Amino acid sequence: MERGIERILVSEQEIAATVARLGREITAHYREAGGELLVVGLLRGSFVFMADLVRQIRLPLTVDFMIVSSYGTGTTSSGEVQLVMDCNQSIAGKDVLLVEDIVDTGRTLVKVLELLRLRGPRSLKVCSFLSKPSRRQVEVAIDFCGCTIPDEFACGYGLDYAGKYRNLPYVGVLEQT
Repeated sequence: MERGIERILVSEQEIAATVARLGREITAHYREAGGELLVVGLLRGSFVFMADLVRQIRLPLTVDFMIVSSYGTGTTSSGEVQLVMDCNQSIAGKDVLLVEDIVDTGRTLVKVLELLRLRGPRSLKVCSFLSKPSRRQVEVAIDFCGCTIPDEFACGYGLDYAGKYRNLPYVGVLEQT
């Protein structure tokens, strides 16, 4: 286990099984919808999960990315959401699947969803690898959820602490110092 990580929260095997399940659920849902699927990842945390996820979705799709920030270098959300990089393409009339690494307070996701809804997508759904409902401050629907985790600071599989630990093949709990 990596130095600075207290214990493993979601193992490599659990991650693979979860991503495969989500891929099947998303494929089934959008196969019925019949629209043009655009998968939008919220960077930076979602990039590892999204790469694995799109390979499990058995439909034609395109991908795009956004960068939003609300954490900085801390372990709690600042509550202020900053749009750092926007999508490169229009989402108007498309089925949009927003991919997030973790939904914590929900404030960041709510702001991003408000912004995207104004752009006229045909549909807008959320897929999050992790959810921390005990920390939720605003109600937000997660249409496709990988795992629910307790209120601990998770790192690995794309999730970071001050830019570190994203490359871990598992999700671990950050040691408290």
